[in-house]
Amino acid sequence: MEPTYLRIFERAKAFLDTRDNELHTRIASAFAERLLDAEGGDARVVLPAILLHDVGWKSVPEDLQLKAFGPGHNDMTINRIHEVEGAKIARRLLEEVGYDPKLIDEIVEIILEHDSRTKALSLNDAIVKDSDKLWRFSAEALQVDPKRFRIDPGVHTRWLKLQIDGWFITETGKRLARQEQRQRAVQFGVADPDEEDV
Repeated sequence: MEPTYLRIFERAKAFLDTRDNELHTRIASAFAERLLDAEGGDARVVLPAILLHDVGWKSVPEDLQLKAFGPGHNDMTINRIHEVEGAKIARRLLEEVGYDPKLIDEIVEIILEHDSRTKALSLNDAIVKDSDKLWRFSAEALQVDPKRFRIDPGVHTRWLKLQIDGWFITETGKRLARQEQRQRAVQFGVADPDEEDV
């Protein structure tokens, strides 16, 4: 990661010590780099946005966080708190590191509705959205989320497969999600034996 992005991430860490967000951010940013390579987009917008997109969860008490996301939970009032507060925190952190003011507005706009906005504003926004969701399909997430949601990892893996077409915007995002989901399905013994690897 380039030094500028490392400085942003170092400042973000103080806000990522809830909900396994530091790990989530590391994994999502790695997916963002893969999506940028395949789809294009502007790394100067995408990488700061993905590094800062969840800093707002620090503003939400942990006992309320699980009501806002995950299987069977979708309290958008709580979810919006993390988006709105996250956009404010992101702007402040970007200004503190002297980030290009011409890019800050676009980054903040992406963060402001990265979960609640159903349509992407731009390719940059689509990459951030897909990177954020790809975390859920990672090996690391499958160590975290089933415990968090109190659900069997195999059941959760099957549920994730059903979300792919509705969640992902880019073709690369869909392809990566299918690859990751297939690997998790094999890992947890819930793979369809007739299904080919993608």
